[in-house]
Amino acid sequence: MAAPLTPPASSTRPSAAEHARTIAAANNAGTLATLTGDGDPWASFVAYGLLGAAPVLCVSHLAEHGRNLSADPRASLSIVAASTDADPLARSRITVTGRVFQPSAAERDAARAAYLNAVPAARIYLDFSDFTLWVLDVQRVRWVGGYGRMDSASGEQYVAASPDPVAPVAARAVAHLNTDHADALAAMSRVFGGYPDADTAVCTGVDRYGLDLRVHTPRGVAYTRVGFSVPLDSADQLRPATAALAREAHTG
Repeated sequence: MAAPLTPPASSTRPSAAEHARTIAAANNAGTLATLTGDGDPWASFVAYGLLGAAPVLCVSHLAEHGRNLSADPRASLSIVAASTDADPLARSRITVTGRVFQPSAAERDAARAAYLNAVPAARIYLDFSDFTLWVLDVQRVRWVGGYGRMDSASGEQYVAASPDPVAPVAARAVAHLNTDHADALAAMSRVFGGYPDADTAVCTGVDRYGLDLRVHTPRGVAYTRVGFSVPLDSADQLRPATAALAREAHTG
């Protein structure tokens, strides 16, 4: 790949904990790993809600993973982000691991509401006597963003992070930028991205901190990052933030 000719103005990216919170918040199902009485790993497809950052499970004692949790609270949950990529290993995913506990009487209503908010169909069975609510106390996180992109986070970092507010509109924003603002993306690459010789640029991703760009130069293809002046707190700030970058790139 072509190396940058000047230092990029800003290359701040979401942390592993932020990526994990974003993926967990955007989904409601994953693969739960528990331990059998013999110590064997047991993987089960489950639905979940979120109580703050903590996954909430509703599991029947008739299911093997339900019996496993009752006997051994150690568990992990693997969640794969939605993607149109044909290569499953190119998709972003996380594994959160820790120990489950049953919510106290004071916590149960909030845990129940969190699960129902994510899985409305659970109203049919949630209060059956054989179902139990479990909350996963996350102690460790592993994030994989595709080939060559991965990192870990502690449970404390995961809880302290927040989901990316831009994520729900990111795909539409990327499509809009590439369709209607190709010249602005190229200008951003030249002025802020470290590639003053960029011919064209395509946006490949957007988050609260900035834009990911694939840049074409006479020296070859490269990837760079163009950051916003401040992190965004809501999706409504995305349009004015990208417009400001475009103006500065064209005038700078």
